[in-house]
Amino acid sequence: MLSLAQRRLFRPPCGGHLRFFRMGKVAPSSENPSRNILKPVLFTGVVGSTCFVGASLWQYEGLRSKVIQRQDFSTLLQPRVRKTGTFRQHVNGWWNNLTEGQRIFVPILACNVAIFCAWQLPRLQPFMYRFFSADPAQRAVCWPMLLSTFSHQSAFHLATNMFVLHSFCSGAVASLGKEQFLGLYLTSGVVSSLVSHLYKVSTKFPGRSLGASGAIMAILGYVCTAHPDIRLSIIFLPQFNFTGEMAIKCLLLMDSVGMVLRWRFFDHAAHLGGALFGIFWAMYGQGLWMKREVLVTWWHNQRGVPSK
Repeated sequence: MLSLAQRRLFRPPCGGHLRFFRMGKVAPSSENPSRNILKPVLFTGVVGSTCFVGASLWQYEGLRSKVIQRQDFSTLLQPRVRKTGTFRQHVNGWWNNLTEGQRIFVPILACNVAIFCAWQLPRLQPFMYRFFSADPAQRAVCWPMLLSTFSHQSAFHLATNMFVLHSFCSGAVASLGKEQFLGLYLTSGVVSSLVSHLYKVSTKFPGRSLGASGAIMAILGYVCTAHPDIRLSIIFLPQFNFTGEMAIKCLLLMDSVGMVLRWRFFDHAAHLGGALFGIFWAMYGQGLWMKREVLVTWWHNQRGVPSK
């Protein structure tokens, strides 16, 4: 099912007390946002490269561990050690029954919920505004590009984005693998923040943004491009269904119009940047992913032959 993933534009109230937020355009800042264009571009490149390397090595280490377990037949004959305590047994059984996609979704959900809870603490709000909302006019511009991807200030915003992510997570993980999926999710979150940053600076339309929808739009863009005939429907309107190809085209059109007309409720630049990155990965990502062979070969030589 399809729902509208949201990355919101908002502004904190004027003055020193950050107790609530209001949708809209921030007041002009004395800082010059254009001074920090190069840093976000370099940060995006570093995060993307780190995610690619990390995902490649994570996948290698997982395969290496399986090879070692298969070589050591004694471990296959040993009975599984049950967790002590009824609660731990229930948790372990629940976790083992999850699909691989759900096992990726649960930690992402936990991070988003934890950050949402932090937003509810008044003493933490100055810190949250500084590092968990992206704004070209503020001094810290790099880390918020990543951290804001896990940041939601309202329960409805959080619930909507997590529902959409859960709807597409299992299918995307089944297609990409958990390592490549997580690399795509994190990279696209920063890429969408970069597109939003450049749009705000170039149009002189500043504003704080937060939300996971840039990364979610990348997953949606990937799924709808890789599987254009997939049938989707809108939550609350399940009687209306359409293909993934039609869905992504409509979303691209809506966000493009939103950027041109400067609609303020959603960060349409981040949505568009995330969706386009997901489409790019569906078309060219597998070719780029195969180029990890040089890195994995070097890492394998450093690690040596697996031993029992």
